[in-house]
Amino acid sequence: MPVSASPTRKLAAIGAVIALVIAVIAIGIAVGKAVEGGRGTDAPEAAASVRPDEDPAQQKMYDDLAQQTSRRKDGDPLAIGKKDAPVVLVEYADYQCSFCGRFTRETQPALIKKYVDAGTLRIEFRNFTLYGADSERAARASWAAGQQGRFWQLHDELYATTRKGDALAEDKLVGMARTSGVKDIEKFRSEMNGADAGRALKEDQGEGYQLGVQSTPSFLVNGRPVAGAQPTEVFEQAIRDAAATAGKNGGGKGGDGGKGAGK
Repeated sequence: MPVSASPTRKLAAIGAVIALVIAVIAIGIAVGKAVEGGRGTDAPEAAASVRPDEDPAQQKMYDDLAQQTSRRKDGDPLAIGKKDAPVVLVEYADYQCSFCGRFTRETQPALIKKYVDAGTLRIEFRNFTLYGADSERAARASWAAGQQGRFWQLHDELYATTRKGDALAEDKLVGMARTSGVKDIEKFRSEMNGADAGRALKEDQGEGYQLGVQSTPSFLVNGRPVAGAQPTEVFEQAIRDAAATAGKNGGGKGGDGGKGAGK
């Protein structure tokens, strides 16, 4: 009698297929990163994401990927928007990534105002650390702030400007946590350095690696990959397309309609 594949194996299998798309996209991102390294945060946008021609098999792949990666958890502090929103944008990002900061400052506020507040979009953040201990410390700090309902405030503070290295030392992160409204700083310190934060980061990073994510920021919009800090219009079109497809298929995933943890 055949045995059903585990969710982890299903995700890995889908990731193996979608990695072919992401591999093409990654070439453009690598060029973007090289420019970023030479010119700082004023570098041009990363190369436009690849959007293959639609076909039923491809859409099924995106739908399966969305089902595996969109967590839609009640009270998720790293999410904003309705649990049953028809479109979920999953972001894989690193706090030392200047293109991730660009998305947070320039694009995300517009998406929240236009689509999250309207109930169309839910945004779920994943800590995908690429740049070593400083990135991991910042990711742990953002997770710990989320345990006190201040994830998005610290997230935005971290991305308010490009911060690297010593700018993400523990004392600096504590100062930013205070600025972001975290009340219990001793609890924040303890949770930032605790095992639960480590497990949460490992889960996010493992998910990204299974999908073939190689660079930040990387996004899934209802399972469709969008790579790099694209112009706002690219995300808006992806959201509109995903909402239209979800409408044809009967709307978003079932839920209680309640808000996830928000700003």
